[in-house]
Amino acid sequence: MCGIAGWYLPAGSAPGAAALKAMTDRIAHRGPDGEGALLATSPDGAWQGALGHRRLAIIDLSTGDQPMHYTAPDGRRLSIVFNGEVYNFQALRTELAALGHAFRTTSDTEVVLAAHAEWGPGSAERLRGMFAHIIWEHEQGRMTVVRDRFGKKPVFLARRPEGGFYCASEIKALLSAPGVEARLDRSVLPHYLNYRYVPGPHTFFEGIEKLPPASIAVCEGGEVTVSRYWTTPDSRVEPRAAGGDPVAAFMDKLQEAVSLRMIADVPFGAFLSGGIDSSAIVALMSRVSGPPVNTFSVGFAEGEYSELGYARQIAGQFGTRHHELEVSADTLMDWLPELIGFRDAPVAEPSDIPIHLLSAEARKSVKMVLTGEGSDEILAGYPKHRAERHAARYHALMPGVLHEGLVRPVVAALPYRFRRIKTLFDSLSERDVRDRFPRWFGVLGPKALARLLKAGIEPAGLDPTPFEVREGASPLRRLQHFDQTSWLPDNLLERGDRMTMAASIEARMPFMDHELAELVASLPDDCRIRGGEDKWLLREGMRRILPREILERPKVGFRVPVNEWFRTTMRDWVRDHLAGADSRSAVFYEGTELARILDDHEQGRQNHEKLIWTLVTLELFLRRYALNP
Repeated sequence: MCGIAGWYLPAGSAPGAAALKAMTDRIAHRGPDGEGALLATSPDGAWQGALGHRRLAIIDLSTGDQPMHYTAPDGRRLSIVFNGEVYNFQALRTELAALGHAFRTTSDTEVVLAAHAEWGPGSAERLRGMFAHIIWEHEQGRMTVVRDRFGKKPVFLARRPEGGFYCASEIKALLSAPGVEARLDRSVLPHYLNYRYVPGPHTFFEGIEKLPPASIAVCEGGEVTVSRYWTTPDSRVEPRAAGGDPVAAFMDKLQEAVSLRMIADVPFGAFLSGGIDSSAIVALMSRVSGPPVNTFSVGFAEGEYSELGYARQIAGQFGTRHHELEVSADTLMDWLPELIGFRDAPVAEPSDIPIHLLSAEARKSVKMVLTGEGSDEILAGYPKHRAERHAARYHALMPGVLHEGLVRPVVAALPYRFRRIKTLFDSLSERDVRDRFPRWFGVLGPKALARLLKAGIEPAGLDPTPFEVREGASPLRRLQHFDQTSWLPDNLLERGDRMTMAASIEARMPFMDHELAELVASLPDDCRIRGGEDKWLLREGMRRILPREILERPKVGFRVPVNEWFRTTMRDWVRDHLAGADSRSAVFYEGTELARILDDHEQGRQNHEKLIWTLVTLELFLRRYALNP
């Protein structure tokens, strides 16, 4: 895992080596083990390519420095900066060697270069892993930027009016580049307040965009062309009857995904929450690991919010070398401004803070961890997935007028402990599946958003990719396609990358293996949800391995008690930040509606903790980056 940066700009106006170093210095946390740079000019002298790198050494510690250079069998020269890991690089290396390619290192990076030389940009389709890289082809004067299928590794672009672009792993590196200014894009605010993240390709910054997952950007002669090389299997794969033993096939592929991600030349471990996902990963790691697996868990000192006991149970069962971190809830907010700086965006979830603290603790012992991220999105593990299967039936039985006149008033009066029921019926109120998707996890529906935001803030156009599925796809697959093309890359994976890399530690996600996703998509929907049980394939596969109480635990997540804080100790702090004289975000909101939201929460009439957190972290983000509304 590393940090990369670069540019493709007119040679006469391109900045020099000092500017490139300034960009890579801003992402030094992504690669504290080394740095490197390359400045090159196109054969006609018109364009300059730059590659900058910060290295976190995981594989081939002695000869894996970057930028790495390669000469193809036909004499063409290529250079690369690479972030991530390719888990099938050894098989690809054997295939390429048979085609005449010679290698001087044992790193996956050199294999990526040779693959590009042999198969061109389409070589990305052959890579199994998580990656983002920039390749410069010297004889062609051409730059290619590639991002992995699910968007596990980030790449941002800042296109230039004179042609070409800057690119980097994180936005902060782009903001260090000459001519790139930090200006707020107001058009993303409605989406942020609705989704709690900014859907790609947009960002909070004008002129800075995300390279979408599974995409390739090619720049030659100043023209930038972006194309996709893969789409989620849920959007295109027709399920077939589950022949043979689907559970055995799934578990074999998951074990393979885990084993591949244990290839490293440094100490590694796993994050362990005690839920089924991370427990399954630890169990499968223990099968193939020689020494005990290092496991890391975080919990609150306040027992009410701690799940450390479940993690201890799994650690004891598999004999791991277990590490625990206890944090005090009332100290978490001290970290928020710093983590917003690492995130280059508001911190969308309070749980991101303890995840970063756990990453920093784990970094004392290891440089890489496996995690259970992605299981819910691949295997249908959220309550919304079970509910979406019945949306059409609900609409047939409950016409809109009955829902509005009968169901909505009753649901609105329910106390907070029934919040999942409220979310369910709020979501089902939408007849159009595209409108229903964000209601499952958003904090404001269209009407509430219109009441809160002042007139004149027009939303940015959304990328249609999350809604493009094959004709006849089930509602469940439509929702999971949305999860995998929007929720995952623009929120969950982005947050995970920043919180771990801020501590200079690499996180690998076996459930996000694209071959595993292809297998799951080929099976009927009832292999995901059966008899009301979600993630059926995983639960069945682990039934004889994990304790029953772990298998049947309801999804909890890492809860931070901001609900209570916003009513008590942080009440005045919240009001000052959102409505005080120094507030930067107050100009976005209708004052009476904001006051009503805060009053309702403080008086216990409603629980608006997610919305208030969303508003507060937006305000802190604006202050951190001195963004004028």
